[in-house]
Amino acid sequence: MMYRTIAGFIGVLLLAACQGEVLPKPKAQLRLEYPETEYTTYSADYFSLDRNAMARITSRTNHSFVLDYPQMQGAIFITYKEVDGNLDKLLTDAQRLSYEHVVKADNILEQPFVNEEDRVFGMYYEVKGNAASQAQFYATDSTGHFLTGSLYFHAKPNYDSVLPAAAYLQNDIRRIMETLKWNN
Repeated sequence: MMYRTIAGFIGVLLLAACQGEVLPKPKAQLRLEYPETEYTTYSADYFSLDRNAMARITSRTNHSFVLDYPQMQGAIFITYKEVDGNLDKLLTDAQRLSYEHVVKADNILEQPFVNEEDRVFGMYYEVKGNAASQAQFYATDSTGHFLTGSLYFHAKPNYDSVLPAAAYLQNDIRRIMETLKWNN
């Protein structure tokens, strides 16, 4: 009799515990939060631009430098060249560099850039997929100055994993292009 009472009590507890339907837990999504972007002006011999204050400037030479983002394991490589009558070659090289990633890329989006007031004309390439670089750009005044930039991560390309950081750094690249001014 006592066993029946205990079994009944356990049965009632089990029935009371099973309220509602059981649903599987959704897969977790990685939530990456980056600090609010603050920009400072970087001036070189031939140009000035806004850069993210959180980026360290490394590997600086007269014509190139790297904006290193240690928290994101990424970097934007920027190189300056004088046009010196070879604009066609510089444009061809910049476009070829961007399209070398087409083998691994799912898509490459081209976005022309024109700032007539500051005489900055260029192209921004957003690379989607497991390519080595997630973004490329070039900018020129078409007579004397030519600037290229490439975004790379210090890891094997995995588009889904680097997507949040790539989007953040692509905004920095757009800001670089928008604020670029040539020094004459």
